[in-house]
Amino acid sequence: MLIHPQIDPIALQLGPLAVHWYGLTYLAAFGLFYGLAIRRLGHLPFKNLPQWQKHDIEDILFLGVLGVILGGRIGYCLFYKPAYYLSNPLEIFAVWQGGMSFHGGMLGVIAAMVWFAWSRKRPFMQVMDFVAPCVPTGLAAGRIGNFINGELWGRVADPSLPWAMLFRGAGDVPRHPSQIYQFLLEGVLLFVLLWLYARKPRAQGQVASAFLFGYGVFRFVAEYFREPDAHLGLLSLGMSMGQWLCVPMIVLGAALWAWFGRAANQAH
Repeated sequence: MLIHPQIDPIALQLGPLAVHWYGLTYLAAFGLFYGLAIRRLGHLPFKNLPQWQKHDIEDILFLGVLGVILGGRIGYCLFYKPAYYLSNPLEIFAVWQGGMSFHGGMLGVIAAMVWFAWSRKRPFMQVMDFVAPCVPTGLAAGRIGNFINGELWGRVADPSLPWAMLFRGAGDVPRHPSQIYQFLLEGVLLFVLLWLYARKPRAQGQVASAFLFGYGVFRFVAEYFREPDAHLGLLSLGMSMGQWLCVPMIVLGAALWAWFGRAANQAH
């Protein structure tokens, strides 16, 4: 049985200024996105579209950061603790207390990309196809931040599991290091599959649809090993809130992928 190393969440203290590891993982996520997006400009169809330039990536990143932060926070408040935040609306702004939702962040990024596509007169799905393969490494960085903080730990595990781990604040029972599972599934594996898939010509919209479907599946699986939120527990059909939020992603991703493929075939 392993013991969580209990890493100090503050990476660097400069007087009153505290730099947290979790904040650094966000910076790493944005840096990885920028580097991959530069590479993405050389992929089809973007390398044949002269309107796609490096400054577009900078604008997308700026808007994406706003979408992640605002959408992630608002999504957490609405999806996980709506009654509490309706009663305490000013605490919505207390982001230093924690509480971010991937699904809310995703909706925030989609809204930001709608604005980018409209303002640049680009097809929305073309923009989403460009962005999608560059996202999973950022998700992986975020899960590393969760692990460093010793938060979002997993469900109780068999003590014979070689990597079962004791987490501070989670009792004296071994648990799955679900942050690492999510790092490997939603981050590393999804990135590899999506990056390879996007390297070949696809119908417009299919790369973004593959991300939607792939993330939904991997997150749904990982949720079986992640401890449900204490104030919610398991919901209908024994599924967590995270799993229920993934169901529409899986269904919509599969439906859109098939629809875009069929539309492209009919156009030819």
